[in-house]
Amino acid sequence: MASAAEQLASNLNFSAFSKAKELKNRIWFTLGALIVYRLCTYVPLPGIDPVALTDVFNQLRGGLVDMFNMFSGGALSRMSIIALNIMPYISASIIMQLLTSMSPTLSQLKKEGERGRKKINQYTRYGTVLITAMQGYGLALGLEALTSSAGGSAVIDPGMFFRATTVITLVGGTMFLMWLGEQITARGVGNGISLIIFAGIVAELPRALVSTLELGRTGAIAPMIIFGLLLLAVGLILAIVYVERAQRRLIVQYPKRQTGNGMQQGDQSHLPLKLNTAGVIPPIFASSLLVMPTTIASFSAQDSSGWLATISTMLGQGQPLYIALYVTGIVFFAFFYTAIVFNPQDTADNLKKFGGFIPGIRPGDRTAEHLDYVLTRLTVVGAIYLSVICVIPELLIAKYAVPFYLGGTSLLIVVNVTMDTVGQIHSHLMAHQYEGLMKKAKLRGGRRK
Repeated sequence: MASAAEQLASNLNFSAFSKAKELKNRIWFTLGALIVYRLCTYVPLPGIDPVALTDVFNQLRGGLVDMFNMFSGGALSRMSIIALNIMPYISASIIMQLLTSMSPTLSQLKKEGERGRKKINQYTRYGTVLITAMQGYGLALGLEALTSSAGGSAVIDPGMFFRATTVITLVGGTMFLMWLGEQITARGVGNGISLIIFAGIVAELPRALVSTLELGRTGAIAPMIIFGLLLLAVGLILAIVYVERAQRRLIVQYPKRQTGNGMQQGDQSHLPLKLNTAGVIPPIFASSLLVMPTTIASFSAQDSSGWLATISTMLGQGQPLYIALYVTGIVFFAFFYTAIVFNPQDTADNLKKFGGFIPGIRPGDRTAEHLDYVLTRLTVVGAIYLSVICVIPELLIAKYAVPFYLGGTSLLIVVNVTMDTVGQIHSHLMAHQYEGLMKKAKLRGGRRK
């Protein structure tokens, strides 16, 4: 079986890709859905003065406003119908996962298979509508308070009608993106929600590079500093690829089995534990909890007075409070999400059920304790890695005023989503190759008869 898999992997080339019609249809569907998403970022909210909004946004640049604009693919700066992007859905997912881990009723519902999963997804959608409505109303109030340098308002006709239309439009835009992400996951290639965030970041990367080079041309940043930042970005990409593929492989031994010809030697396999089991989820979750409230505070605190202005200043890019909250969120969600996706007790019970054991460790509870011990140490290293990757570049960006798109968070998302999507494409090609071999085997068998 191993030699057959190696042969299939070596035969995965462009000719195999050209024959995989279903895979090509999935890729075309994904690209089409992402194009629709990008077009939506250019559809503005009704009642917005674009000239005044552009002037105001230039005044508010920096910190979490730029970060949220990065996640929205520039939709926030254009105040489009999807200005909130997919972040309310991510926030609702966080809340639902927390409730699932704390509520016995939801925990039992999660174990009911497909029916329970659909019910939880339905609750998540309800939560998305509620969160989007609240954030949309806050954003509408913030927009009404904005004034350009010339004294013009960003909203043409403030009032309850503008607030209602803004909330309804933003709820519709976010729900459409949620549906689009689910369609990509079901009918396309890759995780739809991650690909939407990925597409927004990648679409703005060329502009970020051009603006960075422009800073060097005008003398705002020394050319050597720009060169150093670009080298840092390349180094981060290499580090992300290396760590994301790193695994701790625990040896699993299976006992000898009695066969017709005597005793058969027990099999030996590996239980792979990733160094970063949570992947890109912790930075996205931590960012989603920090970004929107502080973005609204930034909009509402344009007069530089009051407690909203204080919050906006303290949570600015590179500020100690922002760094502390961001790192705390990353560490918390690294452990929290790892506990969701990998249950040591269930894994130990499954190994015991099939007769497998880790050499030197007693099956059952002792195996679960050992798995938990190893996984905790790996998660500590993974959380430190995520914190360094996401925070250190942001400090340099804050110091040298380089666009947010060249930061560690954006690079982490881009590299992880790319690796995941390529892996899924590879899996589809492998499945197509196996189907081709099975058909040939059946034809040869028929001829022999």
